[in-house]
Parts: sequence; C-alpha cells; structure tokens
Amino acid sequence: MVIKACTKCHRLMEEERCAVCNAATSKNWSGFLIIVDPENSDIAQELHITLPGEYALRVR
Repeated sequence: MVIKACTKCHRLMEEERCAVCNAATSKNWSGFLIIVDPENSDIAQELHITLPGEYALRVR
C-alpha cells in the first residue's frame, strides 16, 4: 500500500488520480493533517479545505 497525495487538493489516497478533483497524485509528499470539521477549522479555512479527510501539507 503506497499512500499518495493529490497535487491539486493535497488529499491522501492510494489511487493514481484524485477521486475528488481528478488531478494526478504524487508519492513525494510530507506533513500529515486530519480535518474532521472543515467548517469550524481555522487551518482548513486557511488551506481552502472543504471536505473532511486526510491531507498532506506539502506535495511535490
């Protein structure tokens, strides 16, 4: 199992294309962020995250 991050929305997944925005994914990512309630999260609002889930902070 290889976890990859979307190059556009930074969501973590195993697929080659993002299920949310259909962008390519990358194995080269760092930082781990779990968003539970994006509407009440200052970090989610700052990073423009609207869906709960697991995200990478940096994707190359």
